Amino acid sequence: MGIKQTVLSFMREEAYRPMDIQELVSVFDINPDEYKSFKKVLKAMEKEGLIVRTKKDKFGVPERLGLIKGKLEVHQKGFGFLLPETEGEKDVFIPSSSMNGAMNGDKVLVQITREDFNGKKREGEVREVLERVNSKIIGVYEDSRNFGFVVPEDTRINQDIFISKKDRNGASEGDIVICEIVKWGDKRRSPEGIVKEVLGKKGDKGLDILTIIKKYGLPEEFSEKVLNYAENIEEEIDEKEYKRRLDLRDLRMVTIDGEDAKDLDDAVSIERLEDGKFKLGVHIADVSHYVREKNPLDKEALKRATSVYLIDRVIPMLPKKLSNGICSLNPKVDRLALSCFMIIDNKGKVIRHEIHETVIRTSERMTYTDVTKILENNDEELIKRYDYLVDDFKAMEELCTILRGKRFKRGAIDFNFEESKIILNDLGKPIDIKPYDRAIANRIIEEFMLVCNETIAEHMYWTNLPFVYRIHEDPDEEKLEKFKEFVYNLGHVVKWGQETHPRALQDILEKVKGKKEETVVSTLLLRSMMQAKYSPECVGHFGLAAKYYCHFTSPIRRYPDLQIHRIIKEQLNGKIDEKRSAKLSGIVEIASKQSSEMERLAQEAEREVDDLKKAEYMQERIGEEFSAIISSVTSFGLFAELPNTIEGLIHITALDDDYYIYDEAHLCLIGERTKKVYRLGDEVKVKCSRVDIDNREVYFDLIEEDNKEEIVPSEKLSEEIQKAKADIQNDLIDEEE
Repeated sequence: MGIKQTVLSFMREEAYRPMDIQELVSVFDINPDEYKSFKKVLKAMEKEGLIVRTKKDKFGVPERLGLIKGKLEVHQKGFGFLLPETEGEKDVFIPSSSMNGAMNGDKVLVQITREDFNGKKREGEVREVLERVNSKIIGVYEDSRNFGFVVPEDTRINQDIFISKKDRNGASEGDIVICEIVKWGDKRRSPEGIVKEVLGKKGDKGLDILTIIKKYGLPEEFSEKVLNYAENIEEEIDEKEYKRRLDLRDLRMVTIDGEDAKDLDDAVSIERLEDGKFKLGVHIADVSHYVREKNPLDKEALKRATSVYLIDRVIPMLPKKLSNGICSLNPKVDRLALSCFMIIDNKGKVIRHEIHETVIRTSERMTYTDVTKILENNDEELIKRYDYLVDDFKAMEELCTILRGKRFKRGAIDFNFEESKIILNDLGKPIDIKPYDRAIANRIIEEFMLVCNETIAEHMYWTNLPFVYRIHEDPDEEKLEKFKEFVYNLGHVVKWGQETHPRALQDILEKVKGKKEETVVSTLLLRSMMQAKYSPECVGHFGLAAKYYCHFTSPIRRYPDLQIHRIIKEQLNGKIDEKRSAKLSGIVEIASKQSSEMERLAQEAEREVDDLKKAEYMQERIGEEFSAIISSVTSFGLFAELPNTIEGLIHITALDDDYYIYDEAHLCLIGERTKKVYRLGDEVKVKCSRVDIDNREVYFDLIEEDNKEEIVPSEKLSEEIQKAKADIQNDLIDEEE
């Protein structure tokens, strides 16, 4: 046991009372030569938040001193929540007056000032900031005679940054700037900073998305070192690779992607066997041949961990020379690949599989649109053009249906949430937003990648080697109970025993499909779920009802895929001994953690860009009328969602035909006089009344219809729906009750 662990164990003992450094020196029998090192250890432990120093300079562990360590999430109104590090520990509400200079995202220690009481959340006060995450702030520079301020673009950072005249570095009124904080603020004082870069004026083309990129600290350019390394990679395939790999250049295979995709990392081949079985081949670009462990490309790829897709631009994980060039499975050129062949019977069971390092040459670069036209519209021109592939596409459709049926039979959960496609013009302005079509070609690739990922994960699980799995843990029991009660009140009986099987949940989604409560049920169920993540432990994927799962099929854009390709290839070539296995354990641990964290960050940035463009789109449509569905009900109004997935708030003050009471138990608004009821899933007519671009918020007014049915709700709706919507959407609320 190390010194840190020994100190912690001692301080956690029941008999321990806080001691100062001299008392600890005496207890641990530290001699004068060791004193400096011991003091250093205590300081490091204090910085990590493992121990706390009291006002009387005595040390103890946070939990014994009534302190909780965690991450601070701040709302744009100034208050926030501590998300504790300890599993099972409840969130703590932090009033704006108790922030004490802490900012959104900081790692902090919080003192509990009030426990849960009468339905009110427990409250706390920030005692200490352990780790700052906002050293660089993006915002608008505002000038005055003697000094300036930077007003942060991130509305969750509630303090302006003071800038002295000498530190403005050419910034003028209204510039979007990046400033570095040099002195942190507290309860009474603003933080101080220096302007490091002027990005441009608000409204400049592309600056809005660039601001979000900078805000999330996403990398824009590759360093010269990384680019030079990529440039020096030989484009010709080495002769010895042809000799040692399985040559599949004569095998008919295609890539199927969106029209604008440039990083083509997966190809598929199919063959009908005489006994009614299928031989499916999934061929993935062998990126790991070029991105070797710890070379500059690998270090940069691990840091980024994922490509980020922001509507009209991509922040790639790898330089274009690889992602759009030698690693992209472009048609009719030789490429290195890692191929998985699966023999699948007519029930969807993989009865045999093989994994090979290969050389491939794809026959065509197909698009989802064209394959769908061939299969669904019998497009004569396309059928003639791709006549030698049409039978393959039909076999793919057949196998896709079998695999999908098998997946749903075992209980995989299919959330039918609409995704939207945002179309921008040359100036970066949104001109159209429409639901994203999951056509047959999309589903073919989806099913083939899923079965391949499962096959690879199970294969590697039985090798007992370190690996990166994609896991989705079982849902939160307490939330599931509320969900069960909720659907029971809708008239659906939920059958499950001690353990919840995803099949029971899928059955419920099937029952509500096409009904007005479908979105509500899906939302609450999603809220009960854990977040999927990467892990060295194979604990299964609840949502897919899969015992084994990993991400193998996109090594150009996801680091876990790249890392497991290396492990698979080493295993195929018998290069993993005990020493290498021990080293890989550490590598997969780091890769899992970094990839999970960067995936969350990318999702947040992508969601914010989408919300910004949706708000911009609606700004041009103020005064226009739309059909919508009530997607959430709160004490301060209703959220309504348009068919194109744009959501807006109908504030309670906009419901001016009556005084509306919020019925929390039934989660609806009831007119006191008219007894008119607005509840989740109701269809309504709305008019766009106002848009707040800075906060990415859209506001609607309700258009009254004479035949609005007067109903008093009978079903008891769970308050969890309110939380669910808030969690799924990107916090559009700007008004407090």
